[in-house]
Amino acid sequence: MVPRTNDSEPESRLDRRPQVGPDARPATAPDPGPGPDERADAGADGRVVALRRVAAAVRRRRAGRFTGCAVLLAVALTAGSIAVGNVRDDHARGVAAAPGAVPAVAQAGGDLDESVAALQAHLRAQPRDFGSWAVLGLAYVEQARVDGDPSRYPQAERALKRSLGLRPDNDQALAGRAALAAARHDFTGALRLADRALRRNPYNERALATRVDALVELGRYRAASEAVDTADTRRPGIPVFTRYAYVRELRGDVRTARQVLRRALGNAVSPGDVAYVATALGRLEWNQGDHRAALRHYARALAADDTYLPALEGRALAQAALGDRSAAVRGMEAVVARAPLPGALVALGELYEERGADGDRVRARDQYALVDAWTALARAGGVNPDLDTALAAADHGDAALALSAARAEWSRRRTVHTADALAWALHVNGRDEEALPYARRATATGYRNAAFLHHRGMIELATGRTKDARASLTAALELNAGFSPSAAREARAALRKLEADR
Repeated sequence: MVPRTNDSEPESRLDRRPQVGPDARPATAPDPGPGPDERADAGADGRVVALRRVAAAVRRRRAGRFTGCAVLLAVALTAGSIAVGNVRDDHARGVAAAPGAVPAVAQAGGDLDESVAALQAHLRAQPRDFGSWAVLGLAYVEQARVDGDPSRYPQAERALKRSLGLRPDNDQALAGRAALAAARHDFTGALRLADRALRRNPYNERALATRVDALVELGRYRAASEAVDTADTRRPGIPVFTRYAYVRELRGDVRTARQVLRRALGNAVSPGDVAYVATALGRLEWNQGDHRAALRHYARALAADDTYLPALEGRALAQAALGDRSAAVRGMEAVVARAPLPGALVALGELYEERGADGDRVRARDQYALVDAWTALARAGGVNPDLDTALAAADHGDAALALSAARAEWSRRRTVHTADALAWALHVNGRDEEALPYARRATATGYRNAAFLHHRGMIELATGRTKDARASLTAALELNAGFSPSAAREARAALRKLEADR
């Protein structure tokens, strides 16, 4: 089944975008950590210092006057399943949430922060309005994503519980709780709550979308394919099309994924939707190694919204792959300054290492330390960051920690991404025979990912399977020669040694 379009269908209330003012600040917000005037003790370790830097960055994004506000990061984390939107600074522009994320009623008076303030004021006057409590809870989830600040998730949980206390089993609050569970990486809980919401209202768009996300992140790909078909039948639109494309990509059907995204882009009207879908196309082409095509899609996304963070990050990666290291570093530094999240921090650290200028080694270490700081903040907000921890620690941290985190994540969900993370964590701990079945499982669905192929090839090499290693490493570089500066260099060196040893 290919998702259908319905050009005559009115815009759903979940896809509308509000207007935004440049000076918005949240009415209330939890303290993200130590204040800017607090100083590290002489004996404080790097993690504490880094944690304070992240907290200070979050506070600056909250308190400053924004000329470009932070991105909405919908965390179905890991390798392509992050749905994102953005906030913009121009008076006449709007907040582009991840499609289907926050009902327009939540954003009806301004940007997301202003809408939260308006909802809070409304609920002080009408505290028994269960629907507004549900909308406020989901808005808090999105607000956490805007700032990259998981400490707001407890606020969301309280608001959603209040809604359910006033009207048990209302589908708005259940869908909000499903979205909150997914944001915290509790995908089993997200699926259960989405199903409850859909029993109450089979057409709840947020619940339909979260159900697909949860099934994907649990590795239940066949069920996810069925779920996205159901969502398309009930609520066709951009949120469904992008999810359909990703489900097809995971099964190796890149052609259909590309067709669906192109169709979605042709049907996108708002700048936010254009930026969102064009960025998804950019990621797809980058994964296939067509970095120039990726740059064209990112350019289209940024023409629609020049502050769209996922497009800025994607453009930096494509520039790095094409050899424009200076532009890549500048671009990734700008991304990290706005949202110090694990993927961008690791990418920037590796770019510094590759550049090798004076002070770059220290700069790279700083980025990897900030990953640890983000992890601490995420756990404090109820988020499970084990996959991020495993991926970052395996290459740039503590090998034992990487393995512990990867095993914990594998026990919860068995996806191609968790299989790859566990395989690589086992490899860096010298347990390659144990790693190989997981590396094979990561590549078994047909999903085309150069990093997975590189990991598999290095594990095959370590176990003496030289023919298999040569095939896997060659496939990784043929698919996407710019997938990672350091890993691509390692793959080339391994292939040269294999040739020399023949």
